[in-house]
Amino acid sequence: MESKTIKIILAILFFLCLIDMPYGFYQFVRFLALVGFGILALQAHKEDKQTEMIIYIALAILFQPLLKISLGRTLWNIIDVIVGIGLLISLKKNK
Repeated sequence: MESKTIKIILAILFFLCLIDMPYGFYQFVRFLALVGFGILALQAHKEDKQTEMIIYIALAILFQPLLKISLGRTLWNIIDVIVGIGLLISLKKNK
């Protein structure tokens, strides 16, 4: 899958997390974020973009669903917005 598509899908999912959704949705988003950021990290590695690779690995760890990081809903909402906006900004940067 193209990195542009992954970034758009993840950004939309993070913005949807701001809405009150069933708990299963957030688990699904965490799993997709883990996979998506893993793919983005691999693509960055192949393109020799070490800084991007480290950022994507850190985001994959932050969002992974196995060992949850309890930050509270408000802080997670802030993180979702920052990461979603960051993903959208990175689309423009990589043109």
